[in-house]
Amino acid sequence: MSAAVFVQSPTTRFYLRQAHADDLPAINGIIERAIATWQLSERVKRLSLPSYRYHAYDLVHLHLVVVEDADHVLVGVAGWEPSNPHDLPAGKNGLLLHGLYVDPVHQHRGVGSQLLDAAAAAARTQDFDGVLVKAQADAGGFFEACGLQRLPVEDTARHYPHRFWVAAHH
Repeated sequence: MSAAVFVQSPTTRFYLRQAHADDLPAINGIIERAIATWQLSERVKRLSLPSYRYHAYDLVHLHLVVVEDADHVLVGVAGWEPSNPHDLPAGKNGLLLHGLYVDPVHQHRGVGSQLLDAAAAAARTQDFDGVLVKAQADAGGFFEACGLQRLPVEDTARHYPHRFWVAAHH
């Protein structure tokens, strides 16, 4: 993926690019700082954090992108992969947004929207119908504000409670 420029203001620029193995420490730092802001008990955050971190093998199975500022400091990360068809709206194929994290000091500057747009663009390019999001409860407002459709829980044994869908618009 070539670098795409997103301009928030005349003085702030963010760049989107593919993640590399040497980005992993910074990526995992963003994830750790983002999770620290979630409305969960400290014990739950501590116990669940290892499952959210990315590793070198994830670069083989997931498409990971990062957003960096003009000083090449990473400020956000997102990853996606093809979704299990059973998790998607009936008759649809799509990507699963595996994770989307923005460093808390850079939130509300368009970074998360830029990452979400990149996932939707990837879905279009790969002829998928859209992107499925399984959001952490605190993130529901963000995805609703971005115009994503909240999906009903039709199968309580299988469906994540906070699922959203964005069409790729071919």
